[in-house]
Amino acid sequence: MSQLTAAQRVAIARHPQRPRITDYIPLLFTDFFACRGDRLCREDAAVLGGVGLFHGRPVTVIGTCKGRTAEENIRCNFGMPGPEGYRKALRLMRQAEKFHRPVVTLIDTSGAYPGLEAEQRGQGEAIARCILEMGRLRVPVVAVITGEGNSGGALALAVGNQVLMQENAVYAILSPEGFATILWKDASRWEEACRVMRLSAGELREMGVIDGVIPEPEGGAHRDLESAAACLDRAIAEQLAALEGMDEARLVEQRQEKFRRMGAMALEGECL
Repeated sequence: MSQLTAAQRVAIARHPQRPRITDYIPLLFTDFFACRGDRLCREDAAVLGGVGLFHGRPVTVIGTCKGRTAEENIRCNFGMPGPEGYRKALRLMRQAEKFHRPVVTLIDTSGAYPGLEAEQRGQGEAIARCILEMGRLRVPVVAVITGEGNSGGALALAVGNQVLMQENAVYAILSPEGFATILWKDASRWEEACRVMRLSAGELREMGVIDGVIPEPEGGAHRDLESAAACLDRAIAEQLAALEGMDEARLVEQRQEKFRRMGAMALEGECL
């Protein structure tokens, strides 16, 4: 891994040209069919999900969706899902379990949408329900942080048997600016916050929060989309193959043990 500072990795993770889920899906999956709506309220374009083939095998693909233009970002709420997005994701996960399809999630979000209307429609409950139900899915789950993975908005799609990060992705409880504002009352200290938070892939791998780091082209995935997608493809294929032999009960047990260990580490101060 290249020797970049945590702040530099945050900048790369937020790069406007960084590949989105809509860039990766055509390169990783064939015959992808997007499913829309949560069957309760409405469609949330901040979450993209559907069914496709991965090396010929049916899988369910779910992820957060950011745009590039102002119009695209407004349509998908800058990649910040509302409760409808998480309920759509949960609907697709349950469908995957019913038809015995592995779940692959691709996560790039600054967090769940914090607006009043989202809270009125049950944002907190939707995130909590997604985490709970994802933790007991009886199919293999591989989660990949491809850009930013902030707060419960990211965790709601990242309760995987294997959690991977691209080399220049970041994963944290909130944004560095938010962290600096809360801790020091000064958002301008965000670069210092990046160091304190230990949000880079290498650091999180050392702490056992994630299971693997996916290499990127020099300078970031936006420099060579096809190479970045090829590395992502290999990593997902390896993890799905490793999970293939586990029975359903063991898949659930392994996933739950993994996240309970993180909770124990936090209580002991190892992740603080």
